[in-house]
Amino acid sequence: MNTPALIDPYGRAIRYLRVSVTDRCDLRCVYCMSEDMTFLPKADLLSLEELDRLCSAFVAEGVKKLRITGGEPLVRKNVVSLFQSLGRHLETGALEELTLTTNGNHLAASAEDLKKAGVRRINISLDTLDPARFRKITRWGDLARVMDGIRAAQAAGMKIKINTVALRGVNDDEFDQLVAWCGKEGFDLVFIETMPLGDIDGDRTAQYLPLSMVRAGLEQRWTLQPISDVTGGPARYTRCSETGGRVGFITPMTHNFCEACNRVRLTCTGTLYMCLGQDDAADLRAPLRASANDALVTAAIREAIGRKPKGHDFVIDRRHNRPAVHRHMSVTGG
Repeated sequence: MNTPALIDPYGRAIRYLRVSVTDRCDLRCVYCMSEDMTFLPKADLLSLEELDRLCSAFVAEGVKKLRITGGEPLVRKNVVSLFQSLGRHLETGALEELTLTTNGNHLAASAEDLKKAGVRRINISLDTLDPARFRKITRWGDLARVMDGIRAAQAAGMKIKINTVALRGVNDDEFDQLVAWCGKEGFDLVFIETMPLGDIDGDRTAQYLPLSMVRAGLEQRWTLQPISDVTGGPARYTRCSETGGRVGFITPMTHNFCEACNRVRLTCTGTLYMCLGQDDAADLRAPLRASANDALVTAAIREAIGRKPKGHDFVIDRRHNRPAVHRHMSVTGG
């Protein structure tokens, strides 16, 4: 049984690794990307075998939860094989959960194989239930295709969480509908504040909507009772009395969630970010490729965790309309 070898300078045990397997995505959500993105050359990416080896090194150091992200992880060729390989750690008990965040576009084809690989719970990014609005937010997405993916995940028996970014003047008239729909379907619903990551086309400050306002609006119709449920991430959950469903809130801007942070993020090039909202990073690719055993990469991981900061410094720069961190979310992983 693995022990919590990774303890940061503030006494937090690092149990959760989020892994971006690609910076590419087949959508261009307006709050996440520019329409004309320049992605990494495929030659710069770690192979799936190298990603498996890095993930396994973290598991050996006490990480209990792996989340595969992107970009859109399911656009990575043969990525299901990574899930299948990592599933061995579930079988031994070294890993407690293997999951992913997806836009749902490729779920219809992948859901059953993901379930067989050990995925029991899945996050789906969905900001609207209106097809025309969905196309506008994503720039060219097809809501029907995502709904097919959601139904496939349901049929496979996976528990579903819907992640909705709250966007002022864009989807703020749909929040009640989303609560009702998720409650009816048995999905968790988590609202997320837009974060100042990466240069996008447009004014980010115009999109920002504090979740304190979202929650106050919801409580005009719904009874939201705070609960202590945690899923390993930063969401603070409530129980909606009328639907019985869970409604969560992720507030990186109005109330950061750093005090209990147990997460680090690995990019598809082998760069480890100890904090989503900071630029400090560690190169794990060089030590990984320098030796066939994991001694060097394990030492690099431990050294990096020793630099994990207390928290992030997100701020919406209203004066200059620029991001707090210039890399896009798709680079680090959501």
